[in-house]
Amino acid sequence: MTKLLIATHNPGKLREFAALLAPYAQAVSLRDLGITQESPEDGETFVENAAQKALFYARLTNLPTLADDSGLCVDALGGAPGVRSARYSGGGDGANNALLLQNLAGQPNRAAHFSCALCLALPSGQVHHFEGRLEGEIAAQPAGRDGFGYDPIFLVGNQTLAQMPAEDKNKISHRSRAINALITVLAQDNIL
Repeated sequence: MTKLLIATHNPGKLREFAALLAPYAQAVSLRDLGITQESPEDGETFVENAAQKALFYARLTNLPTLADDSGLCVDALGGAPGVRSARYSGGGDGANNALLLQNLAGQPNRAAHFSCALCLALPSGQVHHFEGRLEGEIAAQPAGRDGFGYDPIFLVGNQTLAQMPAEDKNKISHRSRAINALITVLAQDNIL
């Protein structure tokens, strides 16, 4: 089975990718390879950031590399936090959630979506892009203990992503939708 480097230091993302891609490739992490170098991530879009990361690590390791950039876009905040989702407050997941809820205080429009851009870079320099999106809204307060990032405040129907079992979340998430597009290409084109 082909080794596929998952270009993230985020253990939650790594678990999701490894579970979703297990039938198609053996996921290895930056940590598994002892890689501590940080890729540039200064694009203005999710696609630009994903491509920067994938190409950086594919060149560094000579392995097919999958990178994502994903985030939360809130309508009432003009799409913020967007590409700066992980760095929104400067203080981690809990602080990001608290700041977002503070910025939405009194706002009746709670519509939001998660967006995920995946980039698969091959050692040859060939690049493939895939995107996924999950619509929802922002809860009034955090709920649930599973998930990571904004999952405790992102409602899909009547529950947050952090309240869903991982298997259910993986079926509908923005990341799984992008990965499903990738898997379709992997199955048809045998690019790994």
